[in-house]
Amino acid sequence: MVNQKEIRLSGSGGQGLILGGIILAEAALLDGKNAIQSQSYGPEARGGASKAEVIISDDTIDYPKVEKADLLLALTDKAYHKYIKALKEGGILIIDSNVEVDLTNKAYKIIKIPIIETAAEKIGKSMVANIVALGVIRVVTEVVTEASLERAVLKRVPKGTEELNKAALQQGYLLAEEFKNI
Repeated sequence: MVNQKEIRLSGSGGQGLILGGIILAEAALLDGKNAIQSQSYGPEARGGASKAEVIISDDTIDYPKVEKADLLLALTDKAYHKYIKALKEGGILIIDSNVEVDLTNKAYKIIKIPIIETAAEKIGKSMVANIVALGVIRVVTEVVTEASLERAVLKRVPKGTEELNKAALQQGYLLAEEFKNI
């Protein structure tokens, strides 16, 4: 049985989800796994629909696009409604606490968690919500190691923001521990 995870990060343009996908794929590579990352933006770019897809596997990846996601991260209502149909039954839905969703749907595990609020209030910058989200995804899925994820984050974030982003990653870990069994 091939251990392969299909992950879709979605929200609006400007939330850093493309960078998040690149970082997640790079962390997988650092762990010695195979990874493919792709992305798309709505025509309006900043503020429009945005998604990044990451496939991580211990073996060869045959198809470079997410067909049925094992995990869907949705930071906006629009992203949730647009991509929820591609979440496989039994998959994991991680949604920001501002997203309205039917919490009684038992087809997948729902983790409703204050990602954007945590970035804004605990770190002081909502722009690091993507890094907080990566911390959450790492704890919930264990798809990459903490060490590789931190290395990938520090390699990709703008110079001078390393400590800010390390703090955001730590907040993501704490947040996931707090909410993952709810």
